[in-house]
Amino acid sequence: MLGRLENLRREGKISRVGAVFAPKRIGASTLAAMAVPPEKLEAVAAVVNRFPEVNHNYEREHRYNLWFVVTAASEGRLQASLGAIEKAAGYPLLALPLEEEFHIDLGFCLNGDKQKCVASAQPVHPVALIDEAERRLVSVLQEGLPLFIRPFALIAERIGASEPEVLGRIRRWLEEGAIKRFGVVVRHHELGFRANAMLVHDIPDEQVGDIGRALAEEQAVTLCYRRPRRLPDWPYNLFCMIHGRERGEVETLIADLRQRHGLETAAHEVLFSLTRFKQNGARYA
Repeated sequence: MLGRLENLRREGKISRVGAVFAPKRIGASTLAAMAVPPEKLEAVAAVVNRFPEVNHNYEREHRYNLWFVVTAASEGRLQASLGAIEKAAGYPLLALPLEEEFHIDLGFCLNGDKQKCVASAQPVHPVALIDEAERRLVSVLQEGLPLFIRPFALIAERIGASEPEVLGRIRRWLEEGAIKRFGVVVRHHELGFRANAMLVHDIPDEQVGDIGRALAEEQAVTLCYRRPRRLPDWPYNLFCMIHGRERGEVETLIADLRQRHGLETAAHEVLFSLTRFKQNGARYA
């Protein structure tokens, strides 16, 4: 098994094996977007990529054509990073932090059945400020588990702790919801899922929770969350990610979702991914 995982990692089909941290449980993060003239997009994307706080950076079909995720150890550092990115890129930045999660998980169903491959929902509790020892552990976990028969023993050695201490801290983070799951984090494009779109809706605030939870149950929806509107530039508050093997499949899935959930008249847009400029794991430490 360890050899197979190592081969998949070398082939680029998996990013890592390890912890998936929940947004806003340890550190701070936000989705961000810029409207960049098409002829300058690659150059601006390269500028954004240089910031280590940026872990995902994609071109999407929209006036806001550059979309990236920024993470930092604290809200203050996040805001400083956003300001620095905006200044370096030379274009206004639209910050869209997560407000409510309906389904966030980097797990990916590959077996084609209709049962959603997600872990049971766990209650979410606020996480206290982590100490320096825990921050070292976060830093190592972000890199993925060593593909070794006792990975936590190696991690403990790296941070100057014991294996039981490492396992205890990880167990607490799982109980508190800081870690969503342990598992394989895949690279969907390399696995044949070459089309993906961000489906956004403008849903009345009193309805967004019910609709978000309903959409999150759909097999086709891999991410579902509420983010703030930024009027007048961005009127949408419900975000879903849809993946498929080709564009037509994704378009069909979206049309079906909207019809079955009574969203035909809801204002929406579909932002297909065009170019992947960067895809790394989030860095909170």
